[in-house]
Amino acid sequence: MFILTDSIQFPDVTYADRDGLLAIGGDLSQERLMKAYYNGIFPWYNEGEVILWFSPDPRMVLFPSELYISKSMKQLLRKNKFDVTFNRDFSSVIDNCAAIKRAAQDGTWITDDMQDAYKNLHKLGYAISVEVWENSILVGGLYGVYLADKKVFCGESMFSKVSNASKYGFIKLVEQLKEKGVRLIDCQVYTEHLASLGAKEIPRAAFLEFLK
Repeated sequence: MFILTDSIQFPDVTYADRDGLLAIGGDLSQERLMKAYYNGIFPWYNEGEVILWFSPDPRMVLFPSELYISKSMKQLLRKNKFDVTFNRDFSSVIDNCAAIKRAAQDGTWITDDMQDAYKNLHKLGYAISVEVWENSILVGGLYGVYLADKKVFCGESMFSKVSNASKYGFIKLVEQLKEKGVRLIDCQVYTEHLASLGAKEIPRAAFLEFLK
């Protein structure tokens, strides 16, 4: 277990334990967060805990060309069921991601400090959001960190207040990222929701090749 100091440095990710935990401590400054993302590391901890830094192996990713769109989702897209915007209301998206109730989860890992840190990344142009609207009401969305020079998008969290809203926004985002030449979308860890959209696990070493 590594304890971070004031130095903006991380240990090699191969030192992470079987759960992907690599280090503890440090802060959520723009410099440290971006250093983490460029090295395949992300913060993930609960309110009241010290900051925990992870680099899991395997890594859940989505290759844009492998995006799976179900028949029911294709119907919603054809009907233009929702309106989708980008970077219109980052604050509301991350606030909703933090507040939404999730099955088998007590509280949220998106602490107040995390919200402030990512809102700052958004102001600096590193973090982006997707908003999904129905009748001018925000019903879904997601946010993450865009490593434009690496053609990699690191997804952080999504929320949905009505059925399929977050999937709809995610599909629209992937389509846009594909047009920009993005090679890979980092989904961090396995979930059935992401797997249903075509994401899969790959070795951490393979994922890190995209960041070199």
